[in-house]
Amino acid sequence: MKPPPVTPNPPRLLDLLRMQVRYMHYSLRTEQAYVHWVRAFIRFNGLRHPAELSGAEVEAFLTWLAAERQVAPATHKQALSALLFLYQKVLNQRVPWMDDIGRPQRQARLPVVLSHDEVARLLAAPALGEVAQPFQLFAQLLYGTGLRLMEGLRLRVKDIDFERRAIVVREGKGGKDRIVMLPAALEAPLRAQLAQAHRLWAADRAAGVAGVQLPHALARKYPRAAESWAWFWVFPQATLSTDPRERPLGAQGAEGAPAPPRRRHHLYDQGFQRAFKRALQEAGIDKPASPHTLRHSFATHLLQSGYDIRTVQELLGHADVSTTMIYTHVLKLGGGAVRSPLDQLSPLNPFAPTPAHAPAQGLHTGAALPLRAGRHARESELPCYLPSSAGPASPERAARPACLVTPSCTAAAASAS
Repeated sequence: MKPPPVTPNPPRLLDLLRMQVRYMHYSLRTEQAYVHWVRAFIRFNGLRHPAELSGAEVEAFLTWLAAERQVAPATHKQALSALLFLYQKVLNQRVPWMDDIGRPQRQARLPVVLSHDEVARLLAAPALGEVAQPFQLFAQLLYGTGLRLMEGLRLRVKDIDFERRAIVVREGKGGKDRIVMLPAALEAPLRAQLAQAHRLWAADRAAGVAGVQLPHALARKYPRAAESWAWFWVFPQATLSTDPRERPLGAQGAEGAPAPPRRRHHLYDQGFQRAFKRALQEAGIDKPASPHTLRHSFATHLLQSGYDIRTVQELLGHADVSTTMIYTHVLKLGGGAVRSPLDQLSPLNPFAPTPAHAPAQGLHTGAALPLRAGRHARESELPCYLPSSAGPASPERAARPACLVTPSCTAAAASAS
């Protein structure tokens, strides 16, 4: 008598969630975030299966996040998206109660921007100048090109074009490609970095290390592409590691299954973030900056230099120009556009410079000016505007004081309103 066939164990809920996320071609970070929130939701409800729960438990969990944990609106929306994905895509349930759950409104915030002096001090900090890691060069690349953190870490050798002085960003945010400029100041350091990366690549080939990770199914279509120099990382990690998406899920991870190969990965983002935080302290910068602040500074400094906002939009890879418009608000802060009237009061501001061409009677020293009869405006008796057709300076014209400010019609109308 034959023994009954052994039925494999059904996959666990979190493994089903991972498979569905990969089926939708979401990123690894999205997969990790969704798994985190679903696990937290299950633990919040006493390890009960989500299929047994309904809208009341979901709303109680989200209320706990907002009231007790006091998470930000973006974190609140991320948890809600994870639970919505779980019920609709994994459990295949209709959730009409999801429409009754309130969505938090995310408020637009101004980005943190560093000045030119702060960027220079940051890039020269000893924490980024470690010999073992090319952190200083990587920080210069982020500021010089406006790349996101992961876009810079995922650069490959084939993406740098020294002839055209261009860098091709593959599968950036939203899966879009774009081209940014290669700073001339980084051409020689990048060539030195590629030479160092080539030595690691040659050592891996001699040791028989598996090739680098390739997107999608390119490893099957081009079996030798993973071991080629063109697909190698510009900033490789010194040690080998295992790709988390190559680990088998569920029952496939039982004993006897082949272990995933160890590959050469790019630099870890956590390592650069820790070095960046130390560099901020060494540079004496008190702003809550992060590696993404270099991208904000890149866009703001380009606009300050007079570049068109459409050009900045293409370099940043924004789908809508309204996203790039946030940096125009940064330009209006401080002395970028408006001068405070307090700075024009010399008695209250001892540091205000006195114009060298100020008249002797003290138009800028707070002295009273003569007023016309029947006028209530503070207006000088002598006219400020002279005919443009006036010839050489006449004696009576030379006796008139120079008008220090000659507003245009637009400025006069704005001041009147």
